[in-house]
Amino acid sequence: MTLPQILVFAILAATMGLFLWDRVRHDIVALAALMACVVAGLVPTAEAFSGFGHPAVITVASVLVLSQGLHNTGAVDWLARTVLPNNAGLLVSMGALIGLGALLSGFMNNVGAMALLMPVALQVSKRLDMTPGQVLMPLAFGTILGGMTTLIGTPPNLIVSGFRAEAGLGHFGMFDFAPVGVAVALAGVVFIVLAGWRLVPARKTTGAEGFDTGTYLTEVRVPEDSKAVGQTLRAFERGIEDSEAQIVGLVRNEVRMTAPHGGRRILADDILVLEADVETLAKALSVYGIRLEEEGSSSQDSETDAETAAKSARSVDDTVKAEAAKDDDEEDDAKRDEDIVLRELAVLPGSTIVGRSATDLRLRTRYGLNLLAVSREDHPPKARLRTLKLKSGDLLLMQGPAEVMTDFINDTGCVPLGERELRIPDKRMAIIAGAIMLGSVGIVTAGLLPAAAAFVLGVIASMLLRTVPPRQVYTTIDWPVIVLLAALIPFAGAMQVTGAADVLARFLVETVAQGNAIAALAVVLVTTMFLSDVMNNAATAAVLCPIALGIAGTLGVNPDTFLMAVAIGASCAFLTPIGHQNNTLILGPGGFRFGDYWRLGLPVEVLVVAVSIPMLLIIWPL
Repeated sequence: MTLPQILVFAILAATMGLFLWDRVRHDIVALAALMACVVAGLVPTAEAFSGFGHPAVITVASVLVLSQGLHNTGAVDWLARTVLPNNAGLLVSMGALIGLGALLSGFMNNVGAMALLMPVALQVSKRLDMTPGQVLMPLAFGTILGGMTTLIGTPPNLIVSGFRAEAGLGHFGMFDFAPVGVAVALAGVVFIVLAGWRLVPARKTTGAEGFDTGTYLTEVRVPEDSKAVGQTLRAFERGIEDSEAQIVGLVRNEVRMTAPHGGRRILADDILVLEADVETLAKALSVYGIRLEEEGSSSQDSETDAETAAKSARSVDDTVKAEAAKDDDEEDDAKRDEDIVLRELAVLPGSTIVGRSATDLRLRTRYGLNLLAVSREDHPPKARLRTLKLKSGDLLLMQGPAEVMTDFINDTGCVPLGERELRIPDKRMAIIAGAIMLGSVGIVTAGLLPAAAAFVLGVIASMLLRTVPPRQVYTTIDWPVIVLLAALIPFAGAMQVTGAADVLARFLVETVAQGNAIAALAVVLVTTMFLSDVMNNAATAAVLCPIALGIAGTLGVNPDTFLMAVAIGASCAFLTPIGHQNNTLILGPGGFRFGDYWRLGLPVEVLVVAVSIPMLLIIWPL
């Protein structure tokens, strides 16, 4: 091997090792790999950032925006309520839900489709007397399978199409993936609906009952008719001492006292800063007739003075807080209390709150919300809730005004798991959003414009017609994925230019497949599936495409067959919670452990191989 080839393999090994280690974000690893190639002279400096203009990258970003338009207008919510049966049995309900998820995933980002259908899945699980995980995992797998059916269903398909064009073979069409993809998706969905869901572990540690919260800090206001009025703080604690609650602060007449003396008596309209768990809080509210306080500053936030309170009143929830300030208006108080809700939220991969704590977010001063509890896999968080750094897949129990909760969900990219107050769909805007998506798909299908140009036109139309507000466009795009793709595309080019891809291809063909084209096809498919289970699927596609092209060139066979094998393999990550964002998303809500996924995932992957190899040979003959 030449020195450039050795350098490429060294960088590739280090990159994959970091992906598997999973301690550094994938986009940072990809950028580091790209910079290593630039420093080593493997990628010309002028071409280092050419990936940001790659058609696949532009198309991925555009599809995310158009998917947001379908969400904003309530088009998908309307479709779900229309299609899904209300009183059907298990098989019909599961089939309708998973089938709808697979169908939506073919025409919008499959993570978005999963997020939209999660609340519906939880309602279905409750109606069918199943654990949430028994519905969530089949739905997640169904949306992953559905993504492989069209060009825009999942980023790996767009990446494969881009590599085909760079090889001088042109882009794949919108439905070129459908013959094999639909067969594989249909077989997978049928298996999951009929038998596969039975393989899902029935984990019951989910929802509000599954929270392991430790203690947290919240504020409660003492009304005039409360039994706590006149009691000492020490007596108050004794009333609920079996739960080890304690009062750590007192706010009276806008003056805050930290660690107040236990002999101090409670007065009407005092605000108690209470350290307790969820059950203790419920008991205190019931026993003493107190209520959660949504007005004052919280111990979750470091800002407590009058200037900060005035400044926070002008923040995003300024209208809600302005109403809350009218303490003397009993009518407004009653209305505000009715608007306070408890919501279970799942933290999406890529959410803006990942890596931040309640204190960092200033949940009370910015939003007027309480973080009451956090559930994380089977490992209870050791940090205090106010300082706990949140992770993707975490399940949060939040309390606050309904309107502000909706703003928080939209701003941060979390998903509501409890029954949500759906916005009444705007029929006219929903039709417009659907027409924009169908129009973009139609332009690509008719060959009038390449996918990137067609979907960028759709984004422009969405902004002009306000199905996606211009200010929301940039927050909708999953930037870590965009950076990941843009960085790995030049790196994959370096593998081709240096001949490293051909060297690896010859090794796989001559040593592993023994020169047999069908065996080589199976090796590519299985290798891609394995890597997708342990690293990002878009990264897997970017790394494997040049190798697949090299294998096809070495054997002198149809490169499309091998590229399609990469597309299928990169879309089939079913063995771990880290292989696909949808798997990560259900980790907390389903109460799953790392090893739970293979029980259903392994049979599905075996089925995918069994169906896809013959279909590839029929539709894309060697």
